[in-house]
Order: sequence, then C-alpha cells, then structure tokens
Amino acid sequence: MRTWLTDRFDRTVPLIGAPMAGVGGGRLAAAISRAGALGMIGVAASAPAQWITEQAAVAAGSGLPYGIGLMAWALPGNPEQFDAVLAARPALVSVSFGPYDRYVGPLREAGITVVTQAGTTDEARAAEQAGVDAVVARGGEGGGHGRNDVATLPLLEGVLDAVRIPVLAAGGLATGRGLAAVLAAGAEGAWAGTAFMACQEATVSAAALERILAADETSTAYGRVFDVAQRLGWPPEYGGRALRNAFFDQWEGREEELDDEAVAVLAQARADEDFDLAYIYASQAVGMVRERRPAADVVAGFATAEAFLRRRL
Repeated sequence: MRTWLTDRFDRTVPLIGAPMAGVGGGRLAAAISRAGALGMIGVAASAPAQWITEQAAVAAGSGLPYGIGLMAWALPGNPEQFDAVLAARPALVSVSFGPYDRYVGPLREAGITVVTQAGTTDEARAAEQAGVDAVVARGGEGGGHGRNDVATLPLLEGVLDAVRIPVLAAGGLATGRGLAAVLAAGAEGAWAGTAFMACQEATVSAAALERILAADETSTAYGRVFDVAQRLGWPPEYGGRALRNAFFDQWEGREEELDDEAVAVLAQARADEDFDLAYIYASQAVGMVRERRPAADVVAGFATAEAFLRRRL
C-alpha cells in the first residue's frame, strides 16, 4: 500500500494517528509510529510549551517520524506553543481550526510537512492556496472538534476533485475496511483518532475507558455545549462530537443560558471523572472500539486494508 503518505514518511501503513488533546501524548505517538503508521501528539489550547517539549522528546525517542497537532485559534494567546513545536522539529505538523495561514511558511521553511483539516470543499481549496503540503478531509462523523456540515465520503469525493495536493481522509474510520474504502476513492491515507482511544498507551482513565468500551455508533452527539461551559474560544463553526450524556442533553440548544453555576458543575464533574456530566470526545466509530489493546494491534487492523483491496480487484 504505497502512497504519498508512506513514501513521504517511510511508513508501511498509510495511516496517521490523529492528534487527540488529552488522550494522545508522546507515548501513544511513538507506539503508533513503531507499528508502521505515523503517530501524533495532540496539544490542548492551554498546554504549556514545556509539556510539548517533554512529549516530543518521548515521541522522538523511537527514532521514527511523528507529528504534532495545534489549534490555530489558540496560538495567538499561547504563542510559546508554536515556538516549542518549531524547536522540536517533528516530521509533520497539523494546524487547524482558525487562521492558520501565518504558520504554514515558518513550518515549511523548517523542513516540516504541514497539513490542515478541512470540513468543506471550500476549506480544502483555501488550504491548497495557503500552501499546505496536504489537506485532511474531515467529515462530520469525526470525534473531537471540526465542522458537522458534510459526511466523510461525500466530502472526500468533493475534495479529491477540487485540489491537486495530497488528500487524507478523516471521520469515523476505525478499521481496515475504512482505510481500504478511502484508499480506493483516491485518498493517500486515513487519519484516525477514536480507534486509538482505548489503547494501552493512551492517556485515558479507567472510568473514561469503561464508557468508551460500552458505547456504540449511536452514542455520540455533536454541538458546542461543552465548549461554552468551559468558556473556551473555539470558533463557533467548529463544534465537538462527544459521547452523549445528561449534561449535554440538559443544555443542548440552551448554550447561551450556561451560567457560572453550570460552568462549576462541569468543572467539578471533570475533576471527579463523573462522565454522566463530563465529556469524552469520540467519533461515530466508537462502537468499533471494543477492548483495551496495544496501539500496534490497532495499526495491524488497519493494515488489513491491503487484503480488502486485493479481494475487490
């Protein structure tokens, strides 16, 4: 399965472990890369530069390529994050969700491959014009943050027709079947996060893991409830997909009414790991995450895409 992705980073599986803030640190990134894909570190908006430096050192310890994902909207308020990423020199950096154009040039000048996530075909065209090396077509099925405007397959088809740069597919991909599907459509690889959430190398508590393993494909909901309740500065067009719970149901459609009391309730729930109220971001593929296992096993599952593709030739 040779693609732009495997050739660019000397990988054996055309797969990127998506950057998941709070879940994917240097240990998970290194494990994914050791298994033949390319692992990424997810940087939270409030993460200090020192944390990035420490996690990058862990990922780099494998001696293999890895990536780092940044939130463009958060960088003006925490510019040290970008400096730390430049100093770390990962093979790949994703800058998404906000004005990212200004960061593309410095990253490429440093010899770093740059991608951004696009939730519409117009966003993908803009990414190509901004000079990124590749674009991630992220459908609304995806976990965590992004647009909910277009599903993965129609988005991927539209983006492949619209741009000349390499395209990666994201949103609800968790198995070799999904990877085979997007490769057959013309993508250079898959971008998957939720598939790795239950991995032994992920930073997930026992209480959160229990909820993840019990979830099915209908267990998620998309919206801005959790962002508003945390007073985060996410651009409104980028909501989040998480496991549906009582807090989300209570406040969905009433986000403007989220007061200081509700903010305190969510903060306490996070501290207590009370996931009837606190959030766990996940994609619609969460129902295919059924057991705790090493990241290498998840990558091996994606690698079965080759057999699916051969079977259909």
